[in-house]
Amino acid sequence: MKNRFMLAPLTNKQSHDNGTLSDDELKWLTMRAKGQFGLVMTCASNVQANGKAWSGELGVYSDIQLSGHRKLAEGIKAHGSLAVIQLFHGGMRSPKELIDGQPVCPSDNKEYDARALSLAEVYQVKDDFISAALRAKEASYDGVEIHAAHGYLLAQFLSSEINHRNDIYGGSLENRARLIFEIIDGVYKACGSEFLIGVRLSPERYGMILDEVKLVAQWLIDSDKIDFLDLSLWDVLKKPEKHSDTNKRLLDHFLELDYNNVKLTVAGKINGGKEVYEILNSGVDFVAIGKSAILHHDFPLRVMNDKNFKSKQLPISISHLEHEGLGPKFIEMMKSWPDFVKK
Repeated sequence: MKNRFMLAPLTNKQSHDNGTLSDDELKWLTMRAKGQFGLVMTCASNVQANGKAWSGELGVYSDIQLSGHRKLAEGIKAHGSLAVIQLFHGGMRSPKELIDGQPVCPSDNKEYDARALSLAEVYQVKDDFISAALRAKEASYDGVEIHAAHGYLLAQFLSSEINHRNDIYGGSLENRARLIFEIIDGVYKACGSEFLIGVRLSPERYGMILDEVKLVAQWLIDSDKIDFLDLSLWDVLKKPEKHSDTNKRLLDHFLELDYNNVKLTVAGKINGGKEVYEILNSGVDFVAIGKSAILHHDFPLRVMNDKNFKSKQLPISISHLEHEGLGPKFIEMMKSWPDFVKK
């Protein structure tokens, strides 16, 4: 990795309905590689057809999607960036109108009208994550990130609020985390030690408990199977919302862990050089940039050339977003963000 900037995995709704890559999504992502992000990560890409969580989602569950991934991985790497694909399953958050049948969940869930996965189906989810990673390797990606954050399927397994199973995938934290570890173990064995494996966790919201997520993070590090841990903190400088120790920042809770050889990256309101250098100097290995990467395809260059650089203030014009490589569907999605796009 040539520098300490990563493009965060950002939903952009630009793929085709069958999960294949569009020219707009190719342009958006390769433009960030050209803008000198040392690691460019795709949006969340579903490993099963019924794991689709939004329209225009990139898929990696079928070989018909393979040629687009080859083009994308090669396009990112052509600019000297690492190419990593994020693997995920929407679980109960997969809308009925986008999938066949009911959404699935660790347990029956009335709020989302989701049904519990059978044990055989849990095994199938595991196998499909591993198959997706193999497909990614075949497409020449440098690695994968397992998405276990933001209330999607793997985070649903982690949550004691959502997961009420009474088999080996429910109950204790070890059981609730089991599927994540089995997926990582399978990817490591199938793809080899040189293929990067990262995991994204979010320590708050969606039924997450900070102390449990810290434990899982340390277990992941100690497994010696992952290369980086990606923490989505919403705001890198915020204090914990629900914890006995709110005197220190949420990030500081994770800086206490023993990372050994695992790299740490964090995301959340890193809007300029001041935040970048403060976070890197605190002991984080590299920063994951989301909103600022939408506003500036070359955010890394701007910060490396000017430590005081600040992202453009919102709201932003449509013409600016077009200039920064966002296609019509992505711009339409950004209009749903409060006060992001000028009316």
